[in-house]
Amino acid sequence: MRPVHIALAVLVAAVWGINFVVIDVGLGHFPPLLFSALRFLVAALPAVFFVGRPKVAWKWVVAVGLVLGVAKFGLLFIGMSQGMPAGLSSLVLQVQAVFTAVVAMAVLGERPSKVRLLGLVVALVGIVLAGVDEGSGGPLLGFALTVGAAACWGASNVLTRRAAPPDALNFMVWVSVVPVLPLLALSLLFEGPERDAEALAGFDWSGAGALVYVAWLSTVFGFGAWGMLLRRYPASSVAPFSLLVPVFGMSSAAVLLGEPVTPLRWAAAALLVGGVALTSLVRPTRSGRGAPGMPGPRRAVLAGGGVRSEGRSRGGGWNVRGDPFHPLGPN
Repeated sequence: MRPVHIALAVLVAAVWGINFVVIDVGLGHFPPLLFSALRFLVAALPAVFFVGRPKVAWKWVVAVGLVLGVAKFGLLFIGMSQGMPAGLSSLVLQVQAVFTAVVAMAVLGERPSKVRLLGLVVALVGIVLAGVDEGSGGPLLGFALTVGAAACWGASNVLTRRAAPPDALNFMVWVSVVPVLPLLALSLLFEGPERDAEALAGFDWSGAGALVYVAWLSTVFGFGAWGMLLRRYPASSVAPFSLLVPVFGMSSAAVLLGEPVTPLRWAAAALLVGGVALTSLVRPTRSGRGAPGMPGPRRAVLAGGGVRSEGRSRGGGWNVRGDPFHPLGPN
């Protein structure tokens, strides 16, 4: 990779990592479900008018929008509002790679290699250590909700792979349209119209900045830049940079929010990141002919569950995970 593109990949990872701190700030202004709904509204508008029509069937847009947008982000935002630390959230969400692999085995018929199975075990040990560390003084409910968010993210990764959108940014912008109304309805039902109205009435520059960051920087810029890199370089060159997301997430939370990073948490981070690297970057095999509707076996798994067609240097079919990012990427 050219130095300028290496710098861009690191920048995207930093944007996605710091996004967890920004989410924490935003949750100080909005109830979690309302904040998630506003995040998708701002991400979709006005971008939806410039990206063209969806390039995949509507069933995939709706399915990913509900699983990723409503379930994953709803659980993540509620978990963080319940006291789950921003830095630890950026780390725990990476277990989505384990859930992606497990769902892909069950649904797509992938047969993991021994190295990939080792990665699953190592990552799960990291999650157990993180849970022990959080359980010693943190909210276990928030931790459990974040793990649930990672599970939903894993399921949405497999749905995205089945959809195989040729343009990830187009796909994610349209996916952002789907969760807005369901999240608003859930917010009115569970958070109450009075609380929502109070939050909107107190809208200020800090809240606006948090919305702009999570919607435009983390989603639109992040996915646009990541997609450009995947079009120019092999997935194996780009995907490892996503492992920097929890590094930036934990570091920025420690510096900006004063969150402690215990030795046990560093050990959990090392195990989880190492396990995710083995799980995500080792190519799976298929049993039989694979799941119906899936392309041939020449597909390489990206970090976090994305996929890019092998044998293409530019313009190949690929999917990008997600707030990470996913955001929509990793967070």
